[in-house]
Amino acid sequence: MLNALQWFVDLGATVVLPILIFAFGLILGAKPGKAFISGLKVGIGFVGLNLVIGLLGNSLGPAAQTMVERFGLSLTTIDVGWPAAAAISYGTILGSLSIPIGIVINILLLVFGLTKTLNVDIWNFWHAAFAASLVYVVSGNFALGLFATAVYFAMIILLGDMIGPIINKFYGFPNITFPHGTSAPGFIFAVPMNWLFDRIPGFRNLEADPETIQKKFGIFGDTTVMGLMIGLVIGVLAGYDVGGIGELGVSTAAVMILMPRMVSLLMEGLTPISESATEFVRKRFPGRELYIGMDSALSVGHPAVLSSSLLLVPITIALAIILPGNTTLPFGDLATIPFVVALMAAVFGGNIIRTVVGGTVYMASILYITSWVAPLVTEAAIASNFDMAGNTSITAMAEGGLWTTLMYVAASEHLGWIGIGAIGIVTIMGLYYVNKLKPRRSMAEGEK
Repeated sequence: MLNALQWFVDLGATVVLPILIFAFGLILGAKPGKAFISGLKVGIGFVGLNLVIGLLGNSLGPAAQTMVERFGLSLTTIDVGWPAAAAISYGTILGSLSIPIGIVINILLLVFGLTKTLNVDIWNFWHAAFAASLVYVVSGNFALGLFATAVYFAMIILLGDMIGPIINKFYGFPNITFPHGTSAPGFIFAVPMNWLFDRIPGFRNLEADPETIQKKFGIFGDTTVMGLMIGLVIGVLAGYDVGGIGELGVSTAAVMILMPRMVSLLMEGLTPISESATEFVRKRFPGRELYIGMDSALSVGHPAVLSSSLLLVPITIALAIILPGNTTLPFGDLATIPFVVALMAAVFGGNIIRTVVGGTVYMASILYITSWVAPLVTEAAIASNFDMAGNTSITAMAEGGLWTTLMYVAASEHLGWIGIGAIGIVTIMGLYYVNKLKPRRSMAEGEK
């Protein structure tokens, strides 16, 4: 059974998600032809997104490495990126078990009315396996690793419930949420940052959403032109020749225009399923909401997300250079920065200045955390027979550096079962509040 599930997940998101969307559509009562086309469009959209993200990574990765070499920096830990982290996570027994554990936890929470989120993004269950693998490495306790997996799934579903409304408000995606291990933690980080920004005189009044910037700066405020200019600047900092600078500029401009179009194609496939889900819940469970848990790739095409992310690439490299104690060389996950800040941009209302400033603080914390967990990631990689490609120390910046990773590793290292159990208790309390107490209070206030 586990081998069959692992085989299915190993087919990749571009195959797994269309099959799941098709099956989910049939369950919700959509016509077979409509469900099939929806699933196919989702798959095509993901192929397109992967191509664009690949273009971004292939453009920025070499530029970043050249910048680091140009400044004569010597960092001991290489950021191998999320694909390697996923391979490491699914290369262990814990990784294989994470899939059925995630499905069971989600079903139980739905049955007991403790969540609105049905997470169909099975491919990204590796995030739970990653955290659990580090818990196992630091504790040496396999059972604790399994428990951490279950707690992580409950936590990420809680975050999915919390961010569903803001995804609808900012991105305009009804009945969609992102219980995504890389993106969802950014939401929690951004909320207090936004509160702080609102209390800084002058700064709080700065309007810097893509529409306002375009109105103020005309052609130079156009997101495609901004992508071109940011790429040109990165090329100059990397010391490229004129041809290389121009090529990088056009590549980043292409990402700015192609990414939203791929997301639009994805939404074409998801919209009929979302509508079927709404109708299904309205008929059978009056008064209840249902969010479809999807990959946050749906959000990375937003101009505010892309513009902020491109600006954060040289900023992240600069932070790696100047931060004392950092050992991580940003590389593989530079193209993953849009996923890291996707929900931060939503909290900041698309304000690029707030997203860049908040993102800078966040990336600084990520560099420190990912450097701290690097020995654990390296040990997990060796245990899963991952090809280290001659590197003695590796990490995955966008996953290993998240505050959630720090929380699970620190809790298991210092408190063991009590630490992970405490996270679980707080999570269940949060699920109960968001899905039980809060709706009752809203209903009571509406009746007054």
